[in-house]
Amino acid sequence: MPYEWVRSLSSENYRVTTECNGSKIVTNKPKINLNLNLKTTTMRNLAKKGLSMSQAQTISNLCNQNALEIQRELESYNNCSKSITVDKQVYNLQEGIPIPGNILEKLKTKGNLHACQAFLMEAIKGKDTVISLLKQETPDLSHLIEPTRISVADYDVLDTQDESWGWSQLSDAEFAEYLQEEAMASHLGQFIHKGSKLADLRRMLPLIPSIEWFTVEDGKKTPVKVTKHHVSSALMTLHEEVAEAHRKSEQRVNYFKAKVKNLVSDENARIQKNNADNAAKFLATEKTLYEDYRCALDAYNGEILRLTMEFNSERELNIKDAAALRISVDPRFQHIVDMFMESQD
Repeated sequence: MPYEWVRSLSSENYRVTTECNGSKIVTNKPKINLNLNLKTTTMRNLAKKGLSMSQAQTISNLCNQNALEIQRELESYNNCSKSITVDKQVYNLQEGIPIPGNILEKLKTKGNLHACQAFLMEAIKGKDTVISLLKQETPDLSHLIEPTRISVADYDVLDTQDESWGWSQLSDAEFAEYLQEEAMASHLGQFIHKGSKLADLRRMLPLIPSIEWFTVEDGKKTPVKVTKHHVSSALMTLHEEVAEAHRKSEQRVNYFKAKVKNLVSDENARIQKNNADNAAKFLATEKTLYEDYRCALDAYNGEILRLTMEFNSERELNIKDAAALRISVDPRFQHIVDMFMESQD
């Protein structure tokens, strides 16, 4: 029976546990298959006992040399002998070498020698092929899944608000009051501020003369009676009353403006804090996912390295076993091998 490659390891389940920053990544994976695939090649005539490769090579060479000797003998056969006689002296020109009676035996011997040589060479080549295939084997890592990095969904950045948003936060009554007080402050201020009508009246009142002259015609004037209907104290009192009303309206206007600014500031502070919180959560999540990814990737690469080294170790043992194989001689060629082995002793 041909010798078949039988080295194998049992397929057991195992757990891979990798610690990374206090976290553990545990995966259940089947143990790597270390049955080396020789493409279903059966190693013919190879066994733990038999001829060494050097013995097989020597016997193969001897088979070839002996077959050549028989071939030379076969090529020497002829149909006649030739001779001449000169001065009563006979000279042989060609020795007569007829086909011997055991020619069939010689032909079979020659055929067996070539067959034995072919058998040995095929066995030697088969062993070389086995070792070559073993060296080309690579581990099957298809059960390992390379980790992929999970992307974090980007967060929404809220835009800050301007004063138009703040004004929109006022109630209808508040906004109507603001419009009224702003109009009051504006028109009251126009009446009392520098360059206003009241300011001009107050400035001009002390300058009005008690009498004025009106020219009736050339060379003829008549006095103009000037009657003041305002007094400085009354105008001052009026100024103070209007100024007080203006102050109250302006104060109310400033209240609403400050309220709007505060609303906008508070809302923008809330928005900025919300954006900052979202950014912090995003960065923390991204950092955690990246650390998990690096940890998983390190575990993945470590497992590849471990399984590859385990595979290479087993493969070297298989190569070693294959290199120690010998040629198991088929019984039909055993007598030829024994003949040459005896001659070597």
